[in-house]
Amino acid sequence: MWIVRPFGTGADGGDERVRMLRPVDGVMSGAPAVFARLTAYWQGLREGGALPARAAILPRDIAPFIDRAFLVERIAPGHARFRLAGMALADLMGMDLRGMPVSALILPARRGAFATALEQVFTGPEIAHLSMEAERGIGRPALAARMLLLPLTGHAGLADRALGVLVCEGRIGQAPRRFAPVAVTHEKIAGLVPTEPQPGPRRHTPDVAVGGFAEAPAGFRPAGRPRLRLIRGRD
Repeated sequence: MWIVRPFGTGADGGDERVRMLRPVDGVMSGAPAVFARLTAYWQGLREGGALPARAAILPRDIAPFIDRAFLVERIAPGHARFRLAGMALADLMGMDLRGMPVSALILPARRGAFATALEQVFTGPEIAHLSMEAERGIGRPALAARMLLLPLTGHAGLADRALGVLVCEGRIGQAPRRFAPVAVTHEKIAGLVPTEPQPGPRRHTPDVAVGGFAEAPAGFRPAGRPRLRLIRGRD
């Protein structure tokens, strides 16, 4: 079942034909091929009808388009942050997006509508396809994009992660480039079997650093003697 929610009319009448900013390989030349391949990979990780787990996503498996792929974590209703982000997204924004809210890609006036679409990915859970257009201006030429979001389960077995990819057509020009959603399509997940949350406290497991698609692990202090000590001096 497909549910289409229009966001408005784009400058090109909502045309969804999109090519990559940079060629990925000799086969994939646009968003439909990238989306089909990533969705097939995601479907192949489903066990018993459940959503794939975040831990099952391996960077080497999505190497052909890893520069424009990303992983996000839900942090509040309608809000998520980038855990991992490819270099193409860094090029768009002129910065490393790891740890940034996903809404950083969206124009402020359109973030409410985007939050509604994002929340449906986690609470449905459902697959989301978004068509977007970047704001134009001096040094910022026409730039269109399509985004795919595929829900995943996190450490607690809840649908609080998502695997995504962003495919653009046009020149970046002056960064940052932010987008206005033109339309979003939600797809029901066939044969979905709800995953039971795992009991016990949640453990934070940093993502492994692989190439340009990684989040640096948090530092830690080894056990042993404390770093601070009292030094007595003369009064």
